Parts: sequence; C-alpha cells; structure tokens
Amino acid sequence: MCGIIGMVGKSPVNQALYDALTVIQHRGQDAAGIMTYDQGQLFLRKDNGLVRDVFRTRHMLQLRGNMGIGHVRYPTAGCSSSAEAQPFYVNSPYGISLAHNGNLTNGEQLKGEIYREDLRHINTSSDSEVLLNVFAHELQAQGKLRIGPEDVFAAVTAVHKRARGAYAAVAMINGYGILGFRDAYGIRPLCFGKRETEAGAEYMLASESVALDVLGFKLVRDVAPGEAVFIDMDGQLHTRQCVDKPVYAPCIFEFVYLARPDSMIDDVAVHKARLRMGEKLAAKVLREWPDHDIDVVIPIPDTSRTVALEMSYKLGVTFREGFMKNRYIGRTFIMPGQTQRKKSVRQKLNPVELEFRGKNVMLVDDSIVRGTTSQQIIQMARDVGAKKVYFASAAPPVRYPNVYGIDMPAAQELIAHNRSEQEICEAIGADRLVFQELDDLVAAVRRGNKELEQLDCSCFTGEYITGDVSTEYLSELEAQRSEESKQARDANEAATMGLHNHE
Repeated sequence: MCGIIGMVGKSPVNQALYDALTVIQHRGQDAAGIMTYDQGQLFLRKDNGLVRDVFRTRHMLQLRGNMGIGHVRYPTAGCSSSAEAQPFYVNSPYGISLAHNGNLTNGEQLKGEIYREDLRHINTSSDSEVLLNVFAHELQAQGKLRIGPEDVFAAVTAVHKRARGAYAAVAMINGYGILGFRDAYGIRPLCFGKRETEAGAEYMLASESVALDVLGFKLVRDVAPGEAVFIDMDGQLHTRQCVDKPVYAPCIFEFVYLARPDSMIDDVAVHKARLRMGEKLAAKVLREWPDHDIDVVIPIPDTSRTVALEMSYKLGVTFREGFMKNRYIGRTFIMPGQTQRKKSVRQKLNPVELEFRGKNVMLVDDSIVRGTTSQQIIQMARDVGAKKVYFASAAPPVRYPNVYGIDMPAAQELIAHNRSEQEICEAIGADRLVFQELDDLVAAVRRGNKELEQLDCSCFTGEYITGDVSTEYLSELEAQRSEESKQARDANEAATMGLHNHE
C-alpha cells in the first residue's frame, strides 16, 4: 500500500502535490517524495518520514515547474532505507521518473531480464525500480527521437505483456507529460480529475479521489484495469486501453481498511460500503445469536467507526466511543517490527473507563491480522472493568499473505492461519468472536458498482487473482516478510548507518 500523485498544471504544482500527499498520508508513513519538471530540468526531494517532515520550505522552493509526481510509501518485503523512497528516475530514454503502488509477482524474473537482455542496472531491491526500467526499455524500443501519445501507449501495452501482479503507477516523461496506468485487473486504485483555471484545464492523477476533492479537482473517473491515461505538456488528455482482456477485480481490502471513507474507489463510496459491512455484521449477530446480551458497541478507531455505528443501529444497541486515540502515533498496521507494534498500541489508544465498567461490550474492528493488537485491546477493556468482551471483525479471517502490495505478513504470523474461528477467539482472549461472511463482504462492496466482475479476496481465500502465485513464490515471500528477516535487515541497516557515522 502506497499513495501516488501526478499533475500537469498551468502554474507551479509543488504546493498542490504536497497538499495531495498529506491527504493520502494514510497510505504510507515510511517515506515521501516529489519530483517536478521545469524547462528541461528535474527537481527531486525524497526521504524517510512523513510528508510534513520530508518537505521544508527550502525544499519546496526548489521543486519548480508546472508538472510533477509524488509518492508516499510504506515498505513490504523491501527494507525501509531512504534509498528506496520514490519517485525513481532513469535518464534514458528522454528522462523518465516513476512512482508505483503495488507489487510485481514476477519482479525477480524481470530483474534478471533487465540485466541480461535490456542491459539495465537496478540499484535497489524495489520492484518499482524494476517497473520503471521495463517501461523505459519499451519506450526506447519505439526507436524515435520525438514521441507522441501513440508511442507511450505502445510502451505501456508492452509493459502489460511483461509485468505481472499489481501496479498502479504514475510516470513523468521529461518534456512530454504525465502518464498513469493500472494493471490488467485493477488491483490497486488510480483515478483522475480535472480543474478548470483561467489559463486552461489542469489534470491530476491520484490513488484516491479525496486527494482530488481537497484541491478542487472534479473526479472524472477511475482509470480502468489495463488502461493508460496520458496528459501532455499542453494539458491535453489522451486515454487508451492497453490490454486485450482486462478483468475488473480490485483489492477488497481497499474498502475494508486501506482507503479513506470519504474516497470513491472504482465508483464505490467507501463510506457506504462500510455502512453495509456493519449492516451485514448485525444481521449475522441477530441470525446466530438472537438472545445476545450486548450492552454497548464500541469501535476501535478509526477505520471501523462507520461499521460499528451501523451495526449498533441495526442491533438497537447503544453506540459509544470507548477509546481515545493519540493522533500523533502512526498506524500499527504499518509499524515495521512486531516489538514496535506491541509497544505502540498502549501509546495509541486509551480506554474511557466509564464506558466499559460493568458492561458487556462488543468491540468492532475492520480486521484481525496478526492478532496482537486485538489481544491487547481486549485486555485493556477487561482492565477497566468490562464484564464481558465480545469482538466483531468487518472482514473474514485473514488466513493468507497478501502478495499485491499490502504488508500482510508471513502465513505463520497471521493469527487465523490454520486456526478455527473458536481457536482465534481463544487466542485473542474474547468471550465471543464474530467474523464477517465473505459473501456478505463482497455484496457490501459490489452493491456500489455492479460492474465489478470480481474482487481480489486472496488474503481470505488463498486464491490469487493473477493466477501466477506459486507455492515457491509464497515461500520466498514468507522468508522476506517474516519478522526475523525484517529485524535482520533493520539491524544491518543500523550497523551500516553506524559505520557511516563513525567514518
């Protein structure tokens, strides 16, 4: 999960890109970057940290030009080194920069091809740099000194034939314009909007529509699976479907957890989808537990609030805010290490004792991934006097790793892997556990857009939409994503930094 932005304007775009990145900061808190273009020159600022920390006034002044792209990142299998902050850049052909959200399932294979056949060097472990070099090679293969939209679309068509997995990307081609494209399944989101000014039309591409809203852009539509959108330097829009048989199958976790509730993702209002999730959860409770003794429904902030509110309404049970959130602590889901994640929960949430004492409480969360956060929150509720603690998840049990750009860990680190729902309930210490049914979750999302042919639900089912995920690939990914591997990489990076500081 990352956030990407691209803009072609009629005036300097640095402030607009900065503002847009702050709006999609929830998609990545590890690193941020902006690259702009002005009169043949590129200007780049990227580093580890939040948007507000990476960009100071001196950096903003240097980001000149009416065209640029931006990125917020959190790491998946890769390390958290600032060397992997995006956008990435290659000087041949023309000078191309790229920012990417997703994960290439054949990234290692492509890396070998790039070295042996394309004669290109990859400087990081990021598959985003791989995607950039594949696109650059295919654009160079057009063999032209000057290119037009048709050449750009031909290159994207060739990229789709080589790259597999999930990718929504924005690329800036020096002197030509901004390109946005999406994989053949539309797994990761991308949309574009238009803003009229006195000087003419401006266009912006973004991971989520909320970034367009806050800057006064009108959402035009989502980029379709397999489609490419190119905005040239004159502000003219060009679009082309670059895949023969695209399939509309976005990641369902965008609607459960990742996206902001005020976003539209693939023509589905995220807020309404979450209301429907709460409705479905309440129906399940009434169906399977009609004589429930729930006194109060309490959300675990922030993503599950919408779900919990509708669930309480349908159950006819009081809704209360029972946890106060420290908004200066990042999302635990994004924390790079399990030890850091455990520590952060107590810093992040504090229970309001009077809402728990002597009551049977139903806690509602968007999902249960590792289970450590759920376990601690349930214990916090008991510590302040809850009589019974029930737990509801807006998503089904997460039993399999995500391979399309979300840091859902190695299978054995998922609390639901090889466990029954009753065993999960016991492991997190709840008195009762209610999971969303997968069919109900899919229905809650698809009611907003019947054109969604299917949804990628692989983390619940183990059925990967791209059809190329082997047992061997999952084993390799597991080795990269395990807490032991991440701790070893962090230790190695710390040692390297220490050596540099000593020198």
